Amino acid sequence: KKNTIQIIKQSGFPAIIGGIFLSLSFVAYVVSMSETTVANVVFIISTQTIFLAFFAYLFLKEKISSHGLFAIILALIGMVVMVGDSINQGTLFGNLVAFAIPINFTILVMIIRKFPKLDMVPAIFYSGIFSGIYGLILAGDLNFSSNDVLMGFLLGVPQLAFGFICVTIGSKTTQSVTVGLLMLLETICAPIWVWIFLNEIPPFSVFIGGSIIIFAVIIKSLDKKTKISDISN
Repeated sequence: KKNTIQIIKQSGFPAIIGGIFLSLSFVAYVVSMSETTVANVVFIISTQTIFLAFFAYLFLKEKISSHGLFAIILALIGMVVMVGDSINQGTLFGNLVAFAIPINFTILVMIIRKFPKLDMVPAIFYSGIFSGIYGLILAGDLNFSSNDVLMGFLLGVPQLAFGFICVTIGSKTTQSVTVGLLMLLETICAPIWVWIFLNEIPPFSVFIGGSIIIFAVIIKSLDKKTKISDISN
């Protein structure tokens, strides 16, 4: 509201850096989807759980409990079950670009965790600006239909922006491993939305793998060490 300019100024350089990495993740998502299979992209994004745990231990000294490690392994097994039948070679370029998504997102979470007293929501504001600049550079044609504009708005504002604002706020006080596991719920929701709105019935493996991932999240939520850590933060 009226404090917007002041909050943007207070967020400082960390928010700008966070916005750059988040915007690179957005671009990598679009490029990888057009260069390799959806299954490959989804599976590679799921590796953010490992990156978050490793980076948090390396840079923030956040220890991984036995519950957390077991939950990570279980969640990855769930991902393999969900998309295992669909994974194929794809293209090397597309697969490499897809790895920029979990890596850049992990760096964003590390910045948020490193500066918990800063309001990092402006990082989402910066990511929108940078993404717009990339789009102007990469777009071969700037002629958009009204449907293009509508779809771009729905993807950019209520879906991406609102979701990442919640992630940014939540990451301040939530252990990095937990953030990664919760983000995997996005993969479960995708086939459900398609089923509800487009009547595309997902394969049975999606329900089995999704159940395993949810079970992994529940196990991590019962980790007493994580709760104590979150409260102290």
